[in-house]
Amino acid sequence: MSLNPDRKLAVIKEYATKSGDTGSPEVQVAVLSERINGLTDHFKSHVKDNHSRRGLLKMVSQRRRLLDYLKGADKSRYEVLISKLGLRR
Repeated sequence: MSLNPDRKLAVIKEYATKSGDTGSPEVQVAVLSERINGLTDHFKSHVKDNHSRRGLLKMVSQRRRLLDYLKGADKSRYEVLISKLGLRR
């Protein structure tokens, strides 16, 4: 359910806007998307795990807020990010 540290570093490196960047909205959304994808796979075999489902919903809400912020701050960065991640909307 949590990210492998090597995978997390790879995601950070791929979406970072500059060297050492871990806090930009792009990186945060990418890391959340990786965690969300891992949890959705988890729920395919653990259907009744409602405690983790609550965490998933919180992560989805956090990602939505970050995407809304990025959309308001810089629309072009937002559009590039959602196309790169394959998110709809």
